[in-house]
Amino acid sequence: MKKLLIAILATVLVIVTTLAAILVLVQATIHVAAMTNPMLRAAAVLAELLLGVVLLLGTLYLATHLAVRIFAPPRA
Repeated sequence: MKKLLIAILATVLVIVTTLAAILVLVQATIHVAAMTNPMLRAAAVLAELLLGVVLLLGTLYLATHLAVRIFAPPRA
């Protein structure tokens, strides 16, 4: 029962962090699209790509780490 509750909480946590990362990326995209200076816009696009990779890989790491911690067999 305890493992099921923890698994449900971990799933909710991963979903919330993924949605938050996507919302941050959408906001960044909107701000970048509104830029008029081409040099700043190019730098912002690169920063946005880096931010997207870091955020989405972070959520993937969190999901994988929590799944392994929850469902791994106990250590001897």
